[in-house]
Order: sequence, then structure tokens, then C-alpha cells
Amino acid sequence: MESFSPLSAALGGSLIGLAAAVLWLGNGRIAGISGIFGHLLPPVQSAVWRLVFLVALVLAAFVAAKLFPQLGVGGVEPPRLVEAPAAWGIPTPIWLGIAGLLIGVGTRIGNGCTSGHGVCGLARLSVRSLVAVVVFFGVAIITVTVTGVV
Repeated sequence: MESFSPLSAALGGSLIGLAAAVLWLGNGRIAGISGIFGHLLPPVQSAVWRLVFLVALVLAAFVAAKLFPQLGVGGVEPPRLVEAPAAWGIPTPIWLGIAGLLIGVGTRIGNGCTSGHGVCGLARLSVRSLVAVVVFFGVAIITVTVTGVV
């Protein structure tokens, strides 16, 4: 957290909110990434906007990183993936694969992900989203406390 900047956080949060509002007002859809991505396969008739949204999401992040490198992670070392705890004896690629599968299962069980519930659901005053966000944050706090990884 030594490179936290309120300006870049506010700018990023505003852009996420703007993107969610534009998708909702322009297409009547919620900007939940797991739902958008999860309905790409098998292709449905609404796959085009989903693909455009996801490609634009990745491209915008790439362009922003190239145009404004000072808004990135910062520090001397280039950013890298977190490694699996050495004491657990699990190789990092397997650790990341298990984590990805658990995230996928969790978003399916929870009917959405942090972007869908946290950004769009709370904006719609959804009680289900409020409960989901409280659980997300609670589990995150417990995870950081147990693993010590921030």
C-alpha cells in the first residue's frame, strides 16, 4: 500500500462507475464481469456486446498503462503475480489454478462477482448485493489476516 494515491483511486473508481452507468443506460445490462464473461460460451444471441465490452475493458487498461505509467503499481520492481505460500508446498501455477476455479464457483453460487454486486447491485440498492459485498469484504479480511498477504 506504499504506492496508494487517492487521485488515481478516485479516477479509476469514477471510470468504473461511468462504464457501468453507460452499459446500464445504453444497453440495459449490468456490468458484472462474471455474468458477461460467463454467457460468452455457449454463444447466445447477445454475445456481440459482451465480446465488445470485454475487449474494450482489456484494451482500455492496456492503453491507460502505456499513456499513464505513473498511475500504475509503482516501485522499483515490475509487478508480478503473488506466489503460493512456501509452507503449503503447492506450486504457484497450481495455486493460481485452484484460486481461479474457486472464484468461478463462488461467483456462480453468489449470482455475481464483486463488480456486479459491489458497483451495480449497491447502486440499485439491492439487499442481496449488500449481503454479498459484506461477505466479500469479510472473507477478504479473514484471508489477509490468515495469509499475511496484502
